Amino acid sequence: MPSIAHLVHVYGLAVVAGVVGLESIGLPVPGESALILASIFAGTKHDLNIVWVIVTAASAAIVGQMLGYLIGREFGYWLLLRYGSYLRITEGRIKLGEYLFLRHGSKIIVIARFVPFLRALAGILAGANRMPWRQFMVANVVGATAWAVFFGVAAYMFGRQIERMAGPMVVVVGIATVIAIAVGIVFVSRHEAQLIEEAERALPGPLKWP
Repeated sequence: MPSIAHLVHVYGLAVVAGVVGLESIGLPVPGESALILASIFAGTKHDLNIVWVIVTAASAAIVGQMLGYLIGREFGYWLLLRYGSYLRITEGRIKLGEYLFLRHGSKIIVIARFVPFLRALAGILAGANRMPWRQFMVANVVGATAWAVFFGVAAYMFGRQIERMAGPMVVVVGIATVIAIAVGIVFVSRHEAQLIEEAERALPGPLKWP
């Protein structure tokens, strides 16, 4: 099976767009690697233009995560309402998820773009928790653009060195994210009743499928 490097080298921007887009929808494919490799080729072999690499990656990330959001909103929310009770996801907890994405969704979307596992799930989670569309799109554009520019420019300037740097960076960001999530879970669990009351005040009325 051809490696991602071979595919990027042969098919160029089409592979960058496809892989980044599919990862942003929610599939476990190496979108960040495709961006880094294309940027390295732009800086060393000059087969690609770095501006178009960044524009392609950012655009594919925006569109992919937008589709992930729509999938989450159309199917994820319905699944929560229909089967959430089997997983102890009560209506109060569903409202709490909506409330947290309403208040902190923008930060979640932007930060998740730089974390491999969360990057693939952020759009779906935002949709399932009914994050407001305009708020989501602004965060989506900001996060995708910042991500594409950061890794694109770094790989273009530092070439193969960025591959060695990216591994430790991902580990550090991943550990920090896990710690932040753990702290968040502990905080929410200890203050769940209070937060659910706040969510009820912010989102009054029964939950219902549109």
